[in-house]
Amino acid sequence: MTADRSGSGALAPGHPAAAPDRAATAPAPPVTGTPPPAAGTPGRTFFGQPRWFGTLFMVDMWERFSFYGMRAILFLYLVAPTERGGLGVPAGQAAAVFGLYMSTVFLAALPGGWVCDRLLGARRAILLGALLIAAGHYSMAIPTTTGVVLGLPLIAAGTGLIKPSMGSMVSHLYRGETGKRDAAWSVFYMSIQVSALLAPVVTGLLGERINWHLGFGAAAVGMTVGLVQYVLGSRHFGDLGAAPTDPAPPELRRRVARWVTVAVVVAALLVAVDVAAGTFTIEHVLAVIGVAALVVPVLTYRAILRSPTLDAADRRRLRAFRWLLLASAVFWLPYDQGGSLLNLFAERQTDRDVLGFEFPASWLQSLHPGFILLLAPLFAWLWVRTDRRIGVPAKFAAGLALMCASFLVMAVAAQRAADGVLVTVWWLVLVYLLQVCGELALAPTGLSALSQVAPPALVGQLMGVWWLFAALGVAIGGQVARLADVVPQTGYFAGLGLLVALVATMVALGARRLGRHLA
Repeated sequence: MTADRSGSGALAPGHPAAAPDRAATAPAPPVTGTPPPAAGTPGRTFFGQPRWFGTLFMVDMWERFSFYGMRAILFLYLVAPTERGGLGVPAGQAAAVFGLYMSTVFLAALPGGWVCDRLLGARRAILLGALLIAAGHYSMAIPTTTGVVLGLPLIAAGTGLIKPSMGSMVSHLYRGETGKRDAAWSVFYMSIQVSALLAPVVTGLLGERINWHLGFGAAAVGMTVGLVQYVLGSRHFGDLGAAPTDPAPPELRRRVARWVTVAVVVAALLVAVDVAAGTFTIEHVLAVIGVAALVVPVLTYRAILRSPTLDAADRRRLRAFRWLLLASAVFWLPYDQGGSLLNLFAERQTDRDVLGFEFPASWLQSLHPGFILLLAPLFAWLWVRTDRRIGVPAKFAAGLALMCASFLVMAVAAQRAADGVLVTVWWLVLVYLLQVCGELALAPTGLSALSQVAPPALVGQLMGVWWLFAALGVAIGGQVARLADVVPQTGYFAGLGLLVALVATMVALGARRLGRHLA
């Protein structure tokens, strides 16, 4: 998926990595310590925010640069022939690796948020997360397979720490001042869009034109700059984020430490046995991640439904909303293939020549944030004008229908390119435009509806569940993409489009009944 549409108003929350939306929407927990001076003091020099706000802005910008840079070139690196410095992995298998990596990034926010809130506090969690991301990118800058295998988990773990921690820091900037807090989130939205626009350009040019590992290394340098700036600027934070908001008692810490130790030891033993038997492959690791992506969202939502704080009406609404969560997973299932199979189509089957310069295929990944910036205000106006005439399920059905249309367009483009003819890049421009319109119809609507049906005490948890179901869709999409190795392109894209069309039809037919249960 693409740029986090974090922020305020009707800006779409889009990509499941947009963990700040959860923090911005959820009630802010109590803050330990004294926050630094807010806007209105002499420190107000960074886009109307305190000067130290720029410290968080830069860290978040470079973290998002890492995310979107990886999204732009990771799959292309995996499938590139070894003589071109890639790994030469078949497209279907590479798409599965890409999908599971992306879903791991989203899943990591769950334990990352717990570590932030209950162990380290937001400030130290951000520091540790930035260190892990930088270390992961430096590992991937080393031209070895081992560097990639080590780097991907480090980046995922670091992202899982930074996103919820950053959300916690920004949300506590203006406690009880919704307007100012929304303005702060709007500034943060800028950091996300700047990164989403620039990261594919920089990493794509370095990776595709010079060396893949230079592309990975660019994010390492950027994250290091952000890290140094964060350390130097953190003295201006006051006590904000210095301590956990809900410290775990010693017994809970010991119990979690025991469980983590047992899990690590068991995992290490299983890998050791696998290696000793000569049967170890990366597929085994991917299988474990895939199972987690399938099981965790379902079990988490089931646990929430059993919460003693819910009354009968709450449970009715949440049981109805789970169908929309499943529909959203189906939406994200093909969406994230924009960074994998659609990226490969751009590289191998489109004419990207402009005035004699063939621009890198990964540059097309900048279309998503560009379209979001252009169209988000239009969709905001549209939803205000049609507020009472178009319900949430109908908007979900529309978003799914637009996703279906994008893959049917891809099927036509693939058919035209079936004989080895390069097709115009405008096919992909249309595909990405349709997908962004679908995202703007479904994603902000879903988050807004979820915040309304959720009991106040569970808003934050349920916002996290939204992204868990996004991870579910991305993980399944990665496995479905394996079919690309054995199914003709036209049939693959058309089949995926028809699958989404089926779900869109089911949502549309049940829209009225769902609407009653959600009320």
